[in-house]
Order: sequence, then C-alpha cells, then structure tokens
Amino acid sequence: MLRGARCLLRVPAAPSAVLAVALLSSLSRCSLPEPQDVVVSALSPYFGTKTRYEDANPGLLRDPEAPQRDPELLEETCTPVQLDMRQLALRLASLFPALFSRENYGRLQLVTSSKHRCVESGAAFLKGLWQHYHPGVPPPEVADMEFGLPRINDKLMRFFDHCDKFLTEVERNDTALYHVEAFKTGPEMQNILKKVAATLQVPVNNLNADLIQVAFFTCSFDLAIKGVKSPWCDVFDTDDAKVLEYLNDLKQYWKRGYGYTINSRSSCILFQDIFQQLDKAVDQTKRSQPVSSPVILQFGHAETLLPLLSLMGYFKDKEPLTAYNYKEQMHRKFRSGHIVPYASNLIFVLYHCKNAKTPKEEFRVQILLNEKVLPLAHSQETVSMYDDLKNHYKDILQNCHTSEECQLPKVNNTSDEL
Repeated sequence: MLRGARCLLRVPAAPSAVLAVALLSSLSRCSLPEPQDVVVSALSPYFGTKTRYEDANPGLLRDPEAPQRDPELLEETCTPVQLDMRQLALRLASLFPALFSRENYGRLQLVTSSKHRCVESGAAFLKGLWQHYHPGVPPPEVADMEFGLPRINDKLMRFFDHCDKFLTEVERNDTALYHVEAFKTGPEMQNILKKVAATLQVPVNNLNADLIQVAFFTCSFDLAIKGVKSPWCDVFDTDDAKVLEYLNDLKQYWKRGYGYTINSRSSCILFQDIFQQLDKAVDQTKRSQPVSSPVILQFGHAETLLPLLSLMGYFKDKEPLTAYNYKEQMHRKFRSGHIVPYASNLIFVLYHCKNAKTPKEEFRVQILLNEKVLPLAHSQETVSMYDDLKNHYKDILQNCHTSEECQLPKVNNTSDEL
C-alpha cells in the first residue's frame, strides 16, 4: 500500500512492470448491495478509519470500476515486475494488465489474516479478477477457482497480536491512551455534548463522549454499508465532525502510529517480508527467469497498515497529537480517514527498466496509497531506484528483529536483603 514526487524519469524502454506487492486493509463488500444513487454527506471526510473508500478517492463516486491512473505513475518507460474488493481488482487489473494477465492468474499469491472479513475480502478480490477475465460469466465458488483460497498468516497480517511488548505496554495498558481519555473530557468535546443534548432535548448528564461517538459512527456505517443518510447525520455539523475526527485520530496515533515506538517497530516482520519478495523478483528477472509470484496480495487491517506507514516515516507531524493541541493540529498530516479508510490499500510496484543508451538494467519502485502515487518519505520523489530505497531503509531491513523488538524488558527481582 503506497505515494509521490515531481521528477518522473523518462528512460526509453519497453513498458514492463515486474512485480506488485499489495497490502489491502479490508472491508468485505462482496455481499453488500451496491446503491444505485450515490449518497454524499458533508460529514464524510471526517469519519477517520470508518471513512468510505470512495470519499477518500472521490473519482470512484462517478465510476467505481474505472482505473484511477495517477499522472505520476510510470508509463511507457518501464515494465512492472511485481505488485477489495471486487471493484479494486477490476481497476488494478486494468491498470497493470501485464501483471494481472491470464497467464499469471495461477501464480497470484494471496495472504490474509484469519478474520472473516479479510478472508471474504480476498474472495471478493478473486471474484473481481474472474469478472475481468470472464466478463458476463458468473464466478464460481472461490474454492473451485483455479487459484483457490487465500493462505492465512496472522503472524504477518496481525503482527500486533504476537508482540508481547505492544500488548503489555500499549494494548493492555490503561494509561497508554491518556490523551484520548483527556480529550473526551476537554472543552471541544464538552461543547458537542451540550449541542447534542439541546438538539435531542435530553439532559446533558445523560450523554458522554462514547455515546456521541456511537451516534457519529452510526451515520458513517449507514453511509458505508447501506448507502443511505442516517438521521444521526443531522445531529452533527462539520465543526463537530472535525472534533470527532480528531478524537479518532488521537486513538490511532497513540495506539497504532507514532505515539509509541513499539507500534511501528512491531511491523518490521511485514516490512521485511515485502522486501524479501521484491529481492526475489529482482533476482529472478536478472536471471531471465519468470517471476514466480508477479502479484502478491495481502489482506489485513487498518491496524496492519498504520504501523507499517509509521515505520516508513509517512504522515509524521512536527509535534505529537495530544489532548491539548487540537487547534494547532487542524492541518495535521496524520488524518486516519485519508490514510486508512475502509478498503485502503498500499502497493509496492517494482519496475524493470532498460536504458536504450546503455546495456545496464535498472530496477525502480513506486509506492501507491489508495491507488495514488505516494511521494517517498525521504526524498519526496515519486519513484526511486530499488537499491536506493533499500539503502534508505537499511536499518529496518538489517537490524529490526521482531523477537528482540517485542521482547519485554526483564525485571530484576534480586534483593540485597539477607
């Protein structure tokens, strides 16, 4: 899952993508009705991790199956080597036809977390590919497809569940989310409590921040799942929504983002796995061998993506998000609804480039987040030489060992008493 800069390389070459590694945060929509009329709410940009994918990628509101080609995406210069969900499958297959070719279908590699919604998202993605290959032909059961069911790997896709240090110091630590709880009782939330109490004509003491969030997310759920505007949407205005968005972002920041180092360091196992796949594709291409897995699809969660993006240095603000700097953070980079809405996706695309002037082969990488080229965190360029990218992340690739990062500090129980 991936982003971009201004300098697009124009090296004469045959278009050639070698590999795509795609990390997909899932909301299974394969069994949900697709509304005929698009419903839009003024609150839509502020639902945080409960944001519809279409609201983070507005072009899809007009045509959900149209490929979203970012103008910064390499085109007619290099060949891609390696890289939700049905419509996402259709768009990616159209965007990278060489990778999602019929010949490569049996070599797709799908990995998912054990959560049912992720397994269902993987199945929906496969059905979308079936629709791409066999337009108009109803898809069979996933188990009967040529590829079969995705492989479950929670150590990779739910690494946070296997990290003792994260579980102890963050997940199960009552004080870890101090700023979240403090903001709930702060002036911004108290103003919303009073406004909602007046609107509903109930005593303000009958309400609290958690109930307000339930009402706000009910609006988001009806919009995302049913495509309808809930009456609860009318309870809030955009100023309220911005405050509630910040409350949600605070939680994500301190529990999955930059709040604690272990949040991101726990994702090293996934980060290293991505680069191992890229290394393998580079080696096979140099040997003139077919890439064994030209498309690797990994279905996880927002909780999978946010730590990984933090590990890579994306969306980091100069000052931490706290309960006391809401106004100062109005233009913050860390906005979870823009980063990990429902069905968010991060894609690493490895390109094989041949320069017409020299016989030298080159491998380049682009990263896309929610189908838009993501500028590289260290250079703000839209594309990087693969070796340069590996060098930038050398410390993580070489020195971040999950067993050590996630190990709890040893407690010294020795006593000097006789």
